[in-house]
Amino acid sequence: MQVYMSHGDRLSQLPDGFCTIATTGNSPFAGIAHKERPIFGIQFHPEVTHTPRGKDLLRNFAVTICQAEQNWSMSSFCDEEIARLRKLIGPTAQVIGAVSGGVDSTVGAKLLKEAIGDRFHAVLVDNGVMRLNECQQVKETLAEHLGIALTVVDASQRFLDALKGVVDSEQKRRRIGNLFIDIFEEEAIRIEKEAENTPNAGKVEWFLQGTLYPDVIESISFKGPSATIKTHHNVGGLPQRMIDGQGLKLIEPLRELFKDEVRELGRQLGVHEDLVMRHPFPGPGIAIRIIGEVTPERVRIARQADHIYISMIREAGLYNQISQAYAGLDTNKAVGVMGDKRYEGYIIILRAVVTTDFMTAEPFDFDTKFLSQVSRRIVNEVEGVSLVTYNVTSKPPSTIELQ
Repeated sequence: MQVYMSHGDRLSQLPDGFCTIATTGNSPFAGIAHKERPIFGIQFHPEVTHTPRGKDLLRNFAVTICQAEQNWSMSSFCDEEIARLRKLIGPTAQVIGAVSGGVDSTVGAKLLKEAIGDRFHAVLVDNGVMRLNECQQVKETLAEHLGIALTVVDASQRFLDALKGVVDSEQKRRRIGNLFIDIFEEEAIRIEKEAENTPNAGKVEWFLQGTLYPDVIESISFKGPSATIKTHHNVGGLPQRMIDGQGLKLIEPLRELFKDEVRELGRQLGVHEDLVMRHPFPGPGIAIRIIGEVTPERVRIARQADHIYISMIREAGLYNQISQAYAGLDTNKAVGVMGDKRYEGYIIILRAVVTTDFMTAEPFDFDTKFLSQVSRRIVNEVEGVSLVTYNVTSKPPSTIELQ
């Protein structure tokens, strides 16, 4: 049986009362079972797509061994979650939601809209590191397809000022996460004041985020030697006051779902297929697609390169075959030749992956001719670039984003 293993340690001694049921070339106890009791242990990942029969293994354990009932469905989850949200939020409280235009925040917004109607307020914060024309496109799309009025807050200069001199990726994520909450708290006050003496009058008590289960896994270190892989701004990047239960209360209806399940939920809610299949875009935006300090010039270069790349992917009819794609920027410079002169420019790193759960991913197998065409356009059209490369590393060991 082919399985996926990715650990820095392994079981070196069999516990008393257990026997071996699976081995690999370098892991003598990849699977163990108690000789008398229904207790099993494995040291590989059945939950990821790199283990082809992982779902069969999990089904055998949950249904055959544990005798769990198979009564969960997305339609029942949808109805139950809407009812749960109505009860949790109550009849008067209002909710402010972080909406980026990605499938996670879009589905989360639709869910809240169904649950509490106009007491949900969708807000997109322009952090200065969005994709080209992103804010306007998201505002128009949500209004057209979901009937959601989106408020766009231009805080680009505040974010760029906060990122000055910051190179470490974790610091980028934390600064962005903290500033996001500051801005949403300011918006909550504005919304409350505007709602006074109206049918929607009430305190903004809740803050919606489109956190998914992979975000939680990568951000939180549990008891023992488990490690934080990277802090997602909407999990480990939250300010301490929110972690301590002060201010806005967090509401994350998608927290236990994977990406493919969120897309299924979106279809269940009637979200347009273009929105359901839209590639994910991280909350910290282009900031974590720039290796090194974030500056307006570097954002411009990464933004323009990304726009060319994604546009060409769409024109080639490849967009829906790819789970996520983007162009990142390495702030090291490579030597090139422009107009018979020596030229030093930034390095653009193209990334495109295929995955269902976003826990593991494989690089998309582009035709070399296509990549050459993308490279030629970026170097010729984006000032400041001298080299374009394609990242062919799987996840793991790499992550999908650069930082």
